Amino acid sequence: MAETLTRRSPLQGWATQFAATPSAATPSAARLTEEPFETMVDLWVDPTGAGGTEAAQVLGVAALPTTPETCVTGPDSTVIWFGPQEWLVTSTQRGGEALEAQLHEAVAAAGGAAVDVSAQRTTVRLRGAHARDVLAKGCSLDLHPRGFGRGAAAQTMLALAAVVLIPLNDSGTDYRVIVRSSFAGYLADWLLDAAEEFGSA
Repeated sequence: MAETLTRRSPLQGWATQFAATPSAATPSAARLTEEPFETMVDLWVDPTGAGGTEAAQVLGVAALPTTPETCVTGPDSTVIWFGPQEWLVTSTQRGGEALEAQLHEAVAAAGGAAVDVSAQRTTVRLRGAHARDVLAKGCSLDLHPRGFGRGAAAQTMLALAAVVLIPLNDSGTDYRVIVRSSFAGYLADWLLDAAEEFGSA
């Protein structure tokens, strides 16, 4: 009998641990959840050329972001600046193969490329009044919303894990943390420990 393959996220099984932490008793303090299976595609193209324009149209954004440490959001995707001609595109609505194919068609003639890298990373959502305090324990960035609010996206270190950190509001209470699958367990452990002191907040 043929075996059935089951898709597993890097943090499958951690929901119980996230829910059992002291901070989970007061969700407004600092709450962790995994957002698994988010589509992620690496995109390379000259943003000033036809390929960049075509890619932006596919993603439903006015233009690909060209300012370091920023991102733009379309109807069903987020485009994160990774370099002068490189972006990470994430989506919860489009499949990896489909998005890769759409972007490849848009940029190939201009010498660009698109590669589905969805399996490389997972996403952890950190929400609550003390979300910024938790991150500040292991991140050297100034996370104050006046300089790191909506529209920002930083490649940085959180403890010993390389992450992409995206604030989802301007109050420092909601963040998306994208981490490589091989570091996901380590980062989950670290975040749980960092959030523990805020359980009685």
